[in-house]
Amino acid sequence: MIEKMNRCSFILLSGDEERFLKDLQDLGMVDITRSSKPVDDKSAALLSKVDSVKRALEWFKGMDFSQDPAFKQINAYVIGNVSDPLGETVKNISALEETTAALDEAYAVRESRLHWGRFDPKAIADLEKNGLKMRFYTVRAKEFDPGWASAYSLTEVSRDADKVWFVTVSDDPDYAFPVDEVPAPTGDYTDSDKEIELLEKKLLDTKCRLNSLKRDYTHVLEMDCRQMLSEVDRYLAGAASTKVADGHVVVMDGFVPQDCSEKVQSALDKMPVVCLQSAATVEDNPPISLKNNRFVRMFDVLTDMYGRPAYDEFDPTAFISIFFTLFFAFCMGDAGYGLVILLLGLLLKKSSMGSISPLVLTLGAATTVIGFFFHSFFSVDISQWGFIQNLGLDKIMVPGDKVKVPGLGEYDWNMMLALACGVLHIAIAQIVKAIVATRNKGFKDALGVWGWTILIVGAVAVGAFALAGVLDKGAAKIAIIVIGIISGLFIFFLRDLHKSPLFNFGNGLWETYNTATGLLSDVLSYLRLYALGLAGSLLGGAFNDLGVMVRGDGGFGWVFFLLLVILGHVLNIAMSGLSAFVHPLRLNFLEFFKNSGYSGTGQKYNPLKEESL
Repeated sequence: MIEKMNRCSFILLSGDEERFLKDLQDLGMVDITRSSKPVDDKSAALLSKVDSVKRALEWFKGMDFSQDPAFKQINAYVIGNVSDPLGETVKNISALEETTAALDEAYAVRESRLHWGRFDPKAIADLEKNGLKMRFYTVRAKEFDPGWASAYSLTEVSRDADKVWFVTVSDDPDYAFPVDEVPAPTGDYTDSDKEIELLEKKLLDTKCRLNSLKRDYTHVLEMDCRQMLSEVDRYLAGAASTKVADGHVVVMDGFVPQDCSEKVQSALDKMPVVCLQSAATVEDNPPISLKNNRFVRMFDVLTDMYGRPAYDEFDPTAFISIFFTLFFAFCMGDAGYGLVILLLGLLLKKSSMGSISPLVLTLGAATTVIGFFFHSFFSVDISQWGFIQNLGLDKIMVPGDKVKVPGLGEYDWNMMLALACGVLHIAIAQIVKAIVATRNKGFKDALGVWGWTILIVGAVAVGAFALAGVLDKGAAKIAIIVIGIISGLFIFFLRDLHKSPLFNFGNGLWETYNTATGLLSDVLSYLRLYALGLAGSLLGGAFNDLGVMVRGDGGFGWVFFLLLVILGHVLNIAMSGLSAFVHPLRLNFLEFFKNSGYSGTGQKYNPLKEESL
């Protein structure tokens, strides 16, 4: 849910800003209104330096010389005292990149010179002084004509399986040769050897220095980065302040969660500042802090991918936590795949991605449960297993036959379940939209929204009761008529009590057209849950069938069977997992958010505090 905020106005004497902001930073609870971008040359320079330190640290993370043949020498090197670790790091990174590029070029030049062997450029120049011109040629071996040697003064220098390198010498001013000339080599390959030796030495020295900088100065760079981030945060907060009374008094605005307001006020009473607190309003555009339980909190990251709610909206995270989990499991639809995801979640616990381990474990558990009800285990139908039937567990699984829909034919149970999930999802979105509209505008000004909510939710409820046999056809018909009349009054005549009936009727007709066409496409969008689950199941089954085919009568066939099945299912899990993440996210972000009226334009609560990397 969205935490309630207090707006704080801080009044202090000019010159006390830096000390006050440092105290607030230590407190770590007050979100001071500030820019997220540089506002002047100083803040731009600070942010640029922070960016440079972050890039250097990121480069260090990817740097690994452990496989270098000279690693012992690299690792033993100690750079000593460095007054400017960042400058030294940037300089050596640049030197490493330049030297590596120069070395690659030197190797390429050596390769081109190697085929021409040893020669003296001075001797060639002397030939030209005497009127003799030496020309260089390279042709494919099968195009080389040995007869050229009898017609020209030709010397073959070298050849391999593909090419022939040769030269000609002539004093004929009308000289012509049937092959295009190539540029003469600029030097002997031994010159390249000397250049390569110098570059390799320089490269080794650079690696030594970088490895020592990483080992001895990473913590220094991290500390500098944290200090600079804190400094730039304070600076931007100070830059957003307003000076009054001829510059003698400074006024700052900020926000604090109401649950923390007493603690903040107690700390502020000890500071040389006057603080005026009042409950924040929508017009204040306060930052958004989400306060959810442990389960829902795992899905905050998904809400942030779209955008936090505005202050007068609702927190969609609770709905995302339920439906994203359900839809993900529906798309995967295999208990075996769920166990693999659970194992992945356990492995992530002790890795650098440990923060997402609980989410992965949750999705894995949901996939295992849903996969069991879909009676699929690595694309094998477990409802036919003996112990499953003996325990009667097959009775609680989704039936394998078709479900009959009166007047519409027969369809797979999984398809109907996907559509039912979509109808329920959209119905809940409409209820949320009506409740939020009533809270923000009052019931009288939300009648239009309630009209559509009554129509959609009521029709869904009546349809469900009719299919379940609770209502007979006559009762269902009467219920639909009553719902239609009430919702029609709200949609076409009472949608806006401040407008004329004619305006309301015309607006209602236009909204009816848009809603009717939109709802149909929205509900059909949920068929992707069924389609993705079916595709994954069929592909997994295909790998199983191929494995059985290559297994044959046993023997070494079992080895190929295991390899094919394991690789096939790993590939299927990877592809299904990607689809199971993207499409449920889409159903929440588009279908649910659109029908609930969610905009996600709020700013994240970002209290002034000591920064961490």
